[in-house]
Amino acid sequence: MKTRLDKISINGFKSIKALHDFSLESLNIMVGCNGAGKSNFMDFFRMLSAMSQESLVAFITEKGGPDGFFYNGPAETKKVDAHLVFGENEYRFDLTPTVNGLMVKNEEVMYKKTPHWKSMGGGTLESGLKSWKGQSSRVGSWPSVEHHVYEAVSDWTIYHFHDTGMTATMRRDQPVRDRNRLNPDASNIAAFLLSIHDHFPNQYQHIISTIQLVAPFFDDFILEPEKKGENEVVRLEWRQKGSQFPFQPWQLSDGSIRFICLATALLQPDPTLPSTILIDEPELGLHPFALDVLAGLIRDASTRTQVIVSTQSSPLLNHFEPEEIIVVDRKAGASQFKRLEREPLTKWLEQYSLGELWHKNIFEGGPVRE
Repeated sequence: MKTRLDKISINGFKSIKALHDFSLESLNIMVGCNGAGKSNFMDFFRMLSAMSQESLVAFITEKGGPDGFFYNGPAETKKVDAHLVFGENEYRFDLTPTVNGLMVKNEEVMYKKTPHWKSMGGGTLESGLKSWKGQSSRVGSWPSVEHHVYEAVSDWTIYHFHDTGMTATMRRDQPVRDRNRLNPDASNIAAFLLSIHDHFPNQYQHIISTIQLVAPFFDDFILEPEKKGENEVVRLEWRQKGSQFPFQPWQLSDGSIRFICLATALLQPDPTLPSTILIDEPELGLHPFALDVLAGLIRDASTRTQVIVSTQSSPLLNHFEPEEIIVVDRKAGASQFKRLEREPLTKWLEQYSLGELWHKNIFEGGPVRE
């Protein structure tokens, strides 16, 4: 398994006023009502991804400006700070508001066997993470702690397959060259599947057979590149069982194409697998049997990499154990995160499923509010 995120602390980010040394396991299912803070937790990782690609300024602008990133605004919260622990490496940083935007005030890294923090600079509009790529230790030629921090942070992927409309990029022609990693919105799903077909045939067949469980009419994809001007493109054409007619990607239902993206993300080969996969509301538009299959895919993926899922689905919750559930609630305007424990729920679980207990508000963070 790749290096996973072991602990995280976040202070002052959106609705997350204070989250201290929160442990994350291989499988983490976040559940909570609307507005509890699940999306803000996901946005924190989107921000980290932007920082790793030197695109923090663009990310902040796209999200409406810096003020919304501080708990109750910059008048109350003077900085956002975070501390992340993964494997033997640690990373922490501070973000502060400026007149026109947001500044990375300080970044530090630490290797556990030499327990002292090393400053990597600050006072800039962009993170220095990307510049750490390829750095080696001063002694020897092995990768430095800075390099490992960059590799871990830049490898996390937040998948969000909500845009499945007729003009969604997952349904359109895609450059064949964009095939090395599955994009967060699956905008290169056809090119990525073509790469798996060519280089990992066993994994490709596993994806096909899994799709057939949910869509029995589906036979296979027709991933045939064609020239379009200077570029080579491919689209998500497919065949129905018993027919050679080439169906087009816009002839797939929203639920079908979304499940195709989910199955591809969770069954992708190990060499392309992110060190941490985050998936936001994967249950959207899926029928109950598809949720059963999805739960199995999530669990299996968590044996190969770290998985963090945000959901509001009681049926999906039923497939997991209490210790795998993180309940997100909001108290006095601040998001609270708590991992469930089995013992207090033992008697309840004799009569009810975990999803039913959440729906009935037996544990905090349920959908029923007083």
